[in-house]
Amino acid sequence: MTNLKSLKKYFVRYKRKIFWGMLFILISNGFSTYVPILIKDAINDLQKTVSQQALINYGLLIAGTSLIAGVFRFLIRQTIIVVSREIEFDLRQDFWAHIQRLPLRYFQNNSTGNIMAHATNDINAVRMFIGPAVMYTIDTGIRFLIVFWIMLSIDISVTLYSLLPLPFLSFMIYFIGKKIHVRFTAIQEKFSELTTKAQENYSGIRVIKSYVREENEIDEFANLSKDYLHRNMKLVKIQALFQPILFLLTGISVIIVIWVGGSEVINNELKLGDITALIIYLGLLIWPIIAFGWVINIIQQAEASMKRLNKILAEPFEVEETEETDFSIKGLHGKILLKNVSFRYKEHLPEVLKNINLEIPVGTTLAIMGLTGAGKTTLINLLPRLYDITGGEIFIDDIPINKIPLATLRRQIGFVQQETFLFSDSIANNLCYGLREGNYEKMMEASRIAQFDKDVKDFPNGYETIIGERGITLSGGQKQRATIARSLVIDPKILILDDSFSAVDTHTEEEILKDLKIFMKERTSVIISHRISTVKDADKIVVLDKGTIAEEGTHDELLALNKLYADIYYKQLLEKEIEEFN
Repeated sequence: MTNLKSLKKYFVRYKRKIFWGMLFILISNGFSTYVPILIKDAINDLQKTVSQQALINYGLLIAGTSLIAGVFRFLIRQTIIVVSREIEFDLRQDFWAHIQRLPLRYFQNNSTGNIMAHATNDINAVRMFIGPAVMYTIDTGIRFLIVFWIMLSIDISVTLYSLLPLPFLSFMIYFIGKKIHVRFTAIQEKFSELTTKAQENYSGIRVIKSYVREENEIDEFANLSKDYLHRNMKLVKIQALFQPILFLLTGISVIIVIWVGGSEVINNELKLGDITALIIYLGLLIWPIIAFGWVINIIQQAEASMKRLNKILAEPFEVEETEETDFSIKGLHGKILLKNVSFRYKEHLPEVLKNINLEIPVGTTLAIMGLTGAGKTTLINLLPRLYDITGGEIFIDDIPINKIPLATLRRQIGFVQQETFLFSDSIANNLCYGLREGNYEKMMEASRIAQFDKDVKDFPNGYETIIGERGITLSGGQKQRATIARSLVIDPKILILDDSFSAVDTHTEEEILKDLKIFMKERTSVIISHRISTVKDADKIVVLDKGTIAEEGTHDELLALNKLYADIYYKQLLEKEIEEFN
């Protein structure tokens, strides 16, 4: 139970409710275990002369005692089970908050389906431990001790004989418990694969249909489902073996009580009411023993799930605020300076960026070009600290970037990423996503600049139109213009566009860039593009090649160099002429 120890802080948080729950368990068991004593006394009195009123009194006492035990059992569930739900909520919130702060590379290395399995199945398995498992462990433990003590007080020898099967039972619980742990871990891993497959299919349904791969995907999912079923069946077989063994061993205990106790009754060493009470008490012990086996099952599953959750919760945030962070910084102007900046994704991997030196004054536009894999996107990911540099320094307004609070830094940057993402929500909520409260005027102005307002007018509900998961109802160009508008709504001091016009026609692109130039007059712009038409009017153009700056200058200066930029320019010019000729 090493991994489950991490739940201690949650138990401490609700210690008062747990205390009351344990007290209710004690009281409930006290009353419920008193019922067999009343039955014992009633049977023993029946062997003597007993009045009808006395029998009625016994009946009322038994009914009243059972009723009180039932009331306190209800209170047990209202404390311990409620606490389990509250801890489940806290654990899920902590898990979610931790996930939100993990670095990008974690999500690049772990599938969405796997994370979703942790957030659902694993947390639910842990909740079963916190609620039912804890409740029944305390309940059965207290009941076992009370019943065992009462049985000893009735007849020591019969009680000890009845417990002879217990050592074998303990061994079986230990042996089968280990098997359950291993097999449940395998089930959870396969469930993660299933969830990942389903999530990928839902997201990529257009690709699947385009390539007529429906049947293939059905077959692949069926194979995963069969494997998941097979692993579940292996667990079920172990669990199915567990219950009969428990019933067999408890049945042997009952036979022992009847045999040994019956002999003592025949020899007048034990009263009939006493052996009746012993059999009833043994029956009361059967449930704790069975429940104990069930609890062991839950604990093993929760241990496996908590191990998986702890692995994620132990993941470092990587990009963090430190003691150097100056929280007095509330805003930025947008001047950017990079000095000898280098970056690698992991220590053992080669550098993606090497000795990058750049200065981008406020009010200017820097364009970045380069072949695929040159490091363009990696470079701009360093500005909002989606990754931290591994060498050199970055300054914003002459302040080291790691001294600027992350929230302040990122709120000043409008970032349109290469892969467009829109939420399954209204257009208005998507465009105003970066604002704490929606602002109609800003949204309209941003839509106008991004040339998106005309499209919105054609939608049935305007800005309240729901655009579906990942903006599935929009075209590629509409998605890009929507994300450009979203970045402008927050009124950024720094605007980063990562190949954000690839699905936009050149005429619309020119209109957007013209309006952007006015909007960004006192701000800083960084544009990545493969199109010369997008970057030619930038104040400075940088050409990256294999992680280093190969060329930099204005459009005319780079053409005069007659190197990589000029080569790209003339190729695109030729492509345009061929297209016009055709």
